[in-house]
Amino acid sequence: MPPKRAHQESMSFLEGIDRMVDRATLAIGLDPDTAKIVQACDSLLQLKFPVRLDGKPEIFTGWWAVHSTHRMPAKGGLRFAPAIDANEIEGLAALMSYKCALADVPFGGAKGGLCLDPTDYDEDALHAITRQFTIELARHDVIGPATGVPAPDLGTSSREMAWIADTYKTLYAEDINQDACVTGKPLARGGVPGRTEATGKGVQYALQEFFRHHDEVAAAGLKDGLKGQRIIVEGLGKVGYHTAKFLSEEDGAKIIAIIERDGVIANDEGLDVPAVRRHLAETGGVKGFAGGEYSEHRDAGLERECDILIPAAVQSVIHAGNAMRIQARLIVEAANGPVTYSADEILRERGIRILPDIYVNAGGVTVSYFEWTRNLSHMRFGRLQRRYDELRGQALIEALEDLTGHKVEPPLRKRLVRGASERDLLRSGLDDTMRTAFQDIRTAIRSQPELGDYRAAAYAIAIGKIALSYYELGLARAPAGE
Repeated sequence: MPPKRAHQESMSFLEGIDRMVDRATLAIGLDPDTAKIVQACDSLLQLKFPVRLDGKPEIFTGWWAVHSTHRMPAKGGLRFAPAIDANEIEGLAALMSYKCALADVPFGGAKGGLCLDPTDYDEDALHAITRQFTIELARHDVIGPATGVPAPDLGTSSREMAWIADTYKTLYAEDINQDACVTGKPLARGGVPGRTEATGKGVQYALQEFFRHHDEVAAAGLKDGLKGQRIIVEGLGKVGYHTAKFLSEEDGAKIIAIIERDGVIANDEGLDVPAVRRHLAETGGVKGFAGGEYSEHRDAGLERECDILIPAAVQSVIHAGNAMRIQARLIVEAANGPVTYSADEILRERGIRILPDIYVNAGGVTVSYFEWTRNLSHMRFGRLQRRYDELRGQALIEALEDLTGHKVEPPLRKRLVRGASERDLLRSGLDDTMRTAFQDIRTAIRSQPELGDYRAAAYAIAIGKIALSYYELGLARAPAGE
C-alpha cells in the first residue's frame, strides 16, 4: 500500500481532471454543451458481492466505470487496491478515454477496481474473488470483446487476466472471440510478447521522440541526448522498473534515485536497476540496498535535483504541498494522474515542462489494442510475411554479391535477412504511435499557441477527436464551417 500523504488537495482526483479538461476546451473554443457531453461519464457500476473464504463469507466492493462509448469496446485497467473509491475509478476512466483518442486507439475509456489489498490473500482466495467479480461483471453485461475489455493495472497482472478470461470462456463458451474479452494475458493464453513491459517501453519511446526535437529539449533546459541524463523514478513496479531498465541499459541514462514505499535509494553515479529490483523483491523495500544511500523520506527523493523526474506509481504524488520544491527540469508522467491540478499550475508557472500521462503511458493500451486485434484475427502478427521477407532479403544480398564480386560477412548477412518477429512488429507499432502522438502535440501548440503546454495540447487533440464523433452521430452541434 502506498504511504498516506500528509497534504490534502482542495479538489478530488476527478475534479482535478475535469479542470484540466476545462482549460483545454476553453483554449480551443469548444461549444460548452459539447464539452459537457465529452466530459460526462456514461456509467458507473458499483458491485457488492460475497465470496466464501475459509468457510466464512466476505463481502467485496468493486466498480466498473465507462466514461465514453463513442468507440467500442470500452477499455481500461482493472486494479486491486485497498484505498480506491468511485471517484478515483471514474477519473481514471476519463483519462483512458482521452488517452485512447490521443493515441488513435479505437476504444472508449473505462476503468475497473476492487477494494482489497492483494497481499492479504493467498492465491486460491484471489482466484475465487477474481472469478466471482468476473461473474458479477458478466451478469451486468459490461465485459466482453465488444463491450468492455479489462487489462492489468495496480495490484493485478497477467495471472488475474488469465483467470478472468477462463471465467468468461466458461460463461460464454460459444463466443469464438472469447480470448479478446481481456488483454494483458499470458502468452499461452492469447497474450502477445512485450505486453508486460509495454507501458515502460512506451515511456522510453516518448522520451526518445522528445529528445529528437532540439528546440523542445533546449526549452526544457536540458542537454541533447538521453545519454547521461540524471533521472529519478518514483515506483519500481511494472511500469517504473521497465522504464528505468530500458533508459539506463539502452539509452545510457543515469537512474540516480528510486523511490519506493519504504523510502528512497540514491546514487549520483547511477543505480543498478535490476539489482534494486531483486533487493525489493527479496526484502519488500529499498532499505539495505548496498549500491546506494538510503533515506526513509520519500518526498526528499521527489524533491532531489535531477534532469528528469518520472513518477511511475500512483496518482497525486506531486501536489500543492511539494510542487514548489520539485527541482526536475522535465516531469514525465508514467503513472496516471501523478501531478494534481494545483501542482500543475505551480509547475507551469515555474517553467517546468511536463509530458502528460495521457501521452506518456499510452504504451499499455496501445499494445493491448494490438493484442485485442490479434485475438479477433486468430493469427499472430508476421505469420504471413516473415519468411517471405527473409527470402527477399537473401535474394537482394545475393544480387549485390553478384554485382560487386564481394561476399557479405555472415554477421551482417544474418542481420539483413532476418524477418521481423512478432515482438519486433509490436514494438514498431508502439514506437510509431508514440512518435506520431508527440508530433501531433507539437503541431497543436504551434497552430494554437494559446494552448501553451503539452498537457493542454494533448487534451485538446483528444477532446477534438471525441467531439468529432459526437458531431458525426448528430449528438452535438458542429461549429460553423465544419
